Amino acid sequence: MKHVIALDVGGTGMKAALVGADGELLHQARRPTGRERGPDAVVEGILGFAAELRAHGVRAHGEPASAAGVAVPGIVDEAEGVAAYAANLGWRDVPLRALLAERLGGVPVALGHDVRTGGLAEGRLGAGRGADRFLFVPLGTGIAGAIGIDGKVEAGAHGFAGEIGHIVVRPGGAECPCGQRGCLERFASASAVSRAWAEASGDPDADAADCAQAVASGDERAVRVWQEAVDALADGLVTALTLLDPRTVIIGGGLAEAGETLFTPLREAVRRRVTFQKLPSLVPATLGDTAGCLGAGLLAWDLLKTTDPSVGTTDPSEVTT
Repeated sequence: MKHVIALDVGGTGMKAALVGADGELLHQARRPTGRERGPDAVVEGILGFAAELRAHGVRAHGEPASAAGVAVPGIVDEAEGVAAYAANLGWRDVPLRALLAERLGGVPVALGHDVRTGGLAEGRLGAGRGADRFLFVPLGTGIAGAIGIDGKVEAGAHGFAGEIGHIVVRPGGAECPCGQRGCLERFASASAVSRAWAEASGDPDADAADCAQAVASGDERAVRVWQEAVDALADGLVTALTLLDPRTVIIGGGLAEAGETLFTPLREAVRRRVTFQKLPSLVPATLGDTAGCLGAGLLAWDLLKTTDPSVGTTDPSEVTT
């Protein structure tokens, strides 16, 4: 059975899969990234994991994978196949595509940015399915974004397209590690809400999920913290939709797990701010933590279609998970 290898590399864990042509997850596996062992060990761990998946494909399906896709965090040069920089993994200028291709016997390898890859999956297979233009915004430790246009995700001229978390929404506000002040992710990420609620509640162990629960129970302190985050997020989103005019905005990550505790006030906050702009559908992501693997699989299949004429061109709208 024809299949591809998909790898989603995170700061603490790696998720992997063998993905069939119809998007079916034929095999799934997980293991720690092992960043405490250093960047060289992380790279070797990725290569070894991929090789194990290749061997499993041969045993289970009678042939090796036809291609591989890998999603990594940080700054990614997708055209050159280089993982340029990732602070949480400690690497710089790792030629990951070439290393993987060599370990996997020369098969085509696609390298992608983790958020853009997850956005690709949400756009084709998840909450953005059928939308010609979408914006995917996961709210986690930080905030990033993926700009989807006609079934593909835009990387930009230098690989920075979609970095909505570094739109300045509160000029002169909290300093951001990027060097600016008042960036969106300093006010509306899950980690920002956790910090604000821990301070407001006096509980150093409190986090964003605790804040959402307190909001649902009517705690006025929590409501204030939550609304400040929602207002900042709405300011950032309206700037993005003014520039990009997406048909659908997909919100994922930890904060999205709060459900309507987030989406009801957020939709209203965005509605109040728009003037001439067309309101997009604002919806929760649906693929959860499988999005990165599914997106890496899509990257591999897309690459294979350009290198192997025998591979059909499956319509993304017909792919099922």
